Amino acid sequence: MNISEICDNLRAGSDKLALQTASQKNTALAAVILSVEKNRASILKANDEDVAVARAKGMTESLVERLALDDKKINSIIESIKIIISQTDPIGEETAGWKTPNGMTIRQVRVPLGVVAIIYESRPNVTADAFALAYKSANAILLRGSSSALKSNQAIVKAIKEGLSSAEAQGFGVPEAIELAPCESHDEVQEILTAVGKVDVALPRGGAKLINMVVDTAKVPVIQTGAGVCHLYVDESADLAMAEEIAWNAKTQRPGACNAIECILVNEKAAADFLPNLVKRFEDKVQLRCDEKSYKICAPLCNSADSKIVLAEESDFGYEFLDMVCAVKIVSDVNEAISYINTYSTKHSECIVTENRANARLFQAKIDAACVYVNSSTRFTDGGEFGFGAELGISTQKLHARGPMGIKALTTTKYLIDGDGQIR
Repeated sequence: MNISEICDNLRAGSDKLALQTASQKNTALAAVILSVEKNRASILKANDEDVAVARAKGMTESLVERLALDDKKINSIIESIKIIISQTDPIGEETAGWKTPNGMTIRQVRVPLGVVAIIYESRPNVTADAFALAYKSANAILLRGSSSALKSNQAIVKAIKEGLSSAEAQGFGVPEAIELAPCESHDEVQEILTAVGKVDVALPRGGAKLINMVVDTAKVPVIQTGAGVCHLYVDESADLAMAEEIAWNAKTQRPGACNAIECILVNEKAAADFLPNLVKRFEDKVQLRCDEKSYKICAPLCNSADSKIVLAEESDFGYEFLDMVCAVKIVSDVNEAISYINTYSTKHSECIVTENRANARLFQAKIDAACVYVNSSTRFTDGGEFGFGAELGISTQKLHARGPMGIKALTTTKYLIDGDGQIR
């Protein structure tokens, strides 16, 4: 991979995009939608091949689900691009402005970051989502997906480029605004992360191993997305039926997602009533790795010869299973729950189920995470659910962007100063 040549082409694309109007960018994105629809069959065929190889290599079904595309997911990609088209173009937005005593006018306006690289695992829908968000915010994007999704990504990028080329023929469209790394070697990632002056920012999207590698290796700026060690705390005052439903949804609706819960904390005063119902609901479906206190309650309730109730090891707490596995721990009160979560979480998404307003507000105030829920599933931490149309990932850092990253996460600001001869 010739990183210099690729980034030079992307820089040229970014420079063109920076001068385009919202209408021009929207016209090009509409052309991309038509091309994705036209190439639907070839995209699905390529994905079928990726899925077949992944299963043959022993990939877990929860991860296969993240890799697999179907008509519903293609429709979702198209709908996401439509939502992005409908959103206000952030470029040129004046975020602040004032006049100085000496008569100069100062305006702070949004501008694109430039050349953005995203390094991600599986999930070929990220290819389309990341492109559309970058394009609308006038950024060129370098995509480096995983080898497991290579054929899917190639088919999607081919459709995107065809759409942009058709728009270019009408005076719009910038095909140079997107490139897909060939995924021939892990050295490509190293090249991207050390391309100082070529890549303006890199974003990792995937598991803890990928994210940590990017953060540790990068010499270019990084917007850090985090692994999802998410917790659900069932308070003493919780509506236990509600807590059961939220636990079931947050663990099982999509266990391979980063916003699925990996640990359930239960107030000791609610444990005897809540845990038996949890065991019954999760039986034969979710393995519960229990601390000693919760194991004493849960283990006798499991009648299966192949028990799904096991005694947890210390390493099970703070671990992202990404599977039908969940740790369980009994805590004394909301303060112990908060302390535990702030120790073991990845600052992604955390939830309390409670009818105690004071405990709810204490939890939201003291939990250090991008998204903190009261009486709602953590599965809503998602750009689409937040109304962004799509997302680049969930930022768990505190600088620039935090939580689901939409269009504005790919912008920065600069000051425009107008004077009439002032000197200092």
